[in-house]
Amino acid sequence: MIDEIRHLLDQYIEWLRDKTSLREVQDWIEITTPYLDRHNDYIQIYAHKQNGGFILTDDGYTITDLLHSGCKLDSPKRQQLLKVTLNGFGVQNDRNALQVQASSDNFALRKHNLIQAILAVNDMFYLAEPVIKRLFYEDVEAWLNTHEIRFTPKAKFTGKTGYDHLFDFVIPKTPNKQPERIIRAINRPSREMAQTFMWAWFDTKEVRPDDSMAYAILNDSEKSVPTDVIAALKSYNIKPIQWSHREDIRNELAA
Repeated sequence: MIDEIRHLLDQYIEWLRDKTSLREVQDWIEITTPYLDRHNDYIQIYAHKQNGGFILTDDGYTITDLLHSGCKLDSPKRQQLLKVTLNGFGVQNDRNALQVQASSDNFALRKHNLIQAILAVNDMFYLAEPVIKRLFYEDVEAWLNTHEIRFTPKAKFTGKTGYDHLFDFVIPKTPNKQPERIIRAINRPSREMAQTFMWAWFDTKEVRPDDSMAYAILNDSEKSVPTDVIAALKSYNIKPIQWSHREDIRNELAA
């Protein structure tokens, strides 16, 4: 099994390298990544050399696009959720531009963190309709609280590679020998979102207890989850749970 997983991971890294392109824009370098945003456009970030290091930024695209789409981030709770999410990746919000400072030594790590933050914010705050009042993350959080399932929100772990990974909820190991359970709520299930979670879990699992388990709670409220997403998650020993079937795992998480 481990050799198979390592082969899949190698394929992921090769895909990431081959599908990344660079273009010079004045004194900035535009980096086009293979990750897709909610419009199915490739996510782009920009790098600029400054004071012996680098600034990496999305140039304000992520938050501005959400605001223009009617997703308001003005409530204290949503502002706090945004802040906690960005802090988990060490990303700053500079007048709606998501950015990080990097050096030559940690450029790859900081680029990784910025892209993961963009994906997390895009997924967390994307609303199918501007009038919708709750976020999927909030729905999952409320469901856990309703059933008195103890959890730590927005937990960050450093994986074996040294990369940081942020998870939505972590349920600790219990006295009755239930293992640690790591959960990510995925609002827009897609192969790209599945790949980011698979990479995060594979890297993190190496430094977590051997019996730790991973769950992907998938929002199927608006449309069904693609079968290839479910299959991909299972291939990495991640348990996919569609939101409509959440009661199937209630006892498993509460124990």
